[in-house]
Amino acid sequence: MHMLKRPEAEVRALANALIDAKQQVGQCSRCFHLSAEPVCDICLSQSRDPSTVCVVADSRDVIALERTREYKGRYHVLGGLISPMDGIGPEQLNIGQLVHRVNKEATREVIMAISPSIEGDTTTLYVGQLLKPFTKVTRIAFGLPMGGDLEYADEVTLARALEGRRELDT
Repeated sequence: MHMLKRPEAEVRALANALIDAKQQVGQCSRCFHLSAEPVCDICLSQSRDPSTVCVVADSRDVIALERTREYKGRYHVLGGLISPMDGIGPEQLNIGQLVHRVNKEATREVIMAISPSIEGDTTTLYVGQLLKPFTKVTRIAFGLPMGGDLEYADEVTLARALEGRRELDT
């Protein structure tokens, strides 16, 4: 409704900007994150730790992690999750490229940052088994959101919160 109320020139400018973005933005040849260049800014950055690779399902996850300003390594975007019900197997994802990259580069740690779900857990376990011979593989902790109440949390969330516990820094 908002766009219908805007001047035609403004709507055309937006439409042209969307077409330009679709034509100009592709994938980084190294990590498969969205990029207008052959290699993205994150992969080119000298300030990033090249020995740590954070594996995510798609570029939205990279953007979310970057907003925290906590992670200083590099990324690898799988392009989805293993989902046999949807006909998506490992060969449809960027898993082979990840294994090659970890084997070729001096990767000290791979962090699996995949959302918890049946497909996410399947993908995490599959990729983890492939990478274990080459490097340390970890998984991000899951648990309660900030401000969440224990009484309203489901059993799986509480179990994951207990599993991901760590020692208090005093």
